[in-house]
This record gives sequence, C-alpha cells and structure tokens, in this order.
Amino acid sequence: MQRFLLVFLLIMMLNVLLVAKMNGKKVFETYCWGCHHQTAMAFGPSFTQIASKRTAQEIKAMITDPEAVSKVLGYKRNAMPALTLTPEELTSITTYILSFKNEVESNTTKEHNKTIIEEPYPNIATAKEKR
Repeated sequence: MQRFLLVFLLIMMLNVLLVAKMNGKKVFETYCWGCHHQTAMAFGPSFTQIASKRTAQEIKAMITDPEAVSKVLGYKRNAMPALTLTPEELTSITTYILSFKNEVESNTTKEHNKTIIEEPYPNIATAKEKR
C-alpha cells in the first residue's frame, strides 16, 4: 500500500510539472513571444540565456518588477514592461524558462566538439587566375 501511495504521489508531482511547463508555453505565447524566443536572440534575451544565468526567484522578480531588478543587476536601462500575472502563470512561465537550461549545456558541448576547417572551400577566383 505504501508503494502504491508513493508511486501515485510521484506520478502526481510529475503531472503537475508537465502541466506547469505546458501552461508556461501558453503564457509565453500570450505575453513573451513578441520580444523573446526560446532558443535564439530576439529583442530580448533567449530563454536559454536567461535559464543559464538566473535563478527562479530572479526570473520571477524580473517579470513582475523589471525596472527595480534591472537596477539591482546593474543594467543601465530596461525595456521590459512589468507583467501582472497570476501566481500560477508566474510559476508556469518560470518553470518553462528554466526548462531551457539543459539546452544551453548541450549547445556548449556541441560547440566544443566542432571540427574547424581552415579553408573549407577552394578559392574559386584564385583557381580561375591560375588557368
């Protein structure tokens, strides 16, 4: 019985995290997509950049009071508007942003594993001059 209860609670916790991530995507699509992209730089930083540099508390604070947080973090200016979200929306978008943290690590690994070729293509202009 204890095992069943433990498995049930574990499934419920995973379900809550999955729903939070799904709801986070909806919050992103509603409020954030105009300035942010999940993995690429847009007007604002990508979620991979944010997730690699900020804690959940910093992300939540930046969403609710970006002007004050920007000053604390030492930024000279801030273009992000303050968003008025429900506590559930704030938690969902924070969870969604932080879900991109692993992508930063995998992209960094890919960068280290690249083979750099000095001249990948022959210089066509030089080749024509030699004829």
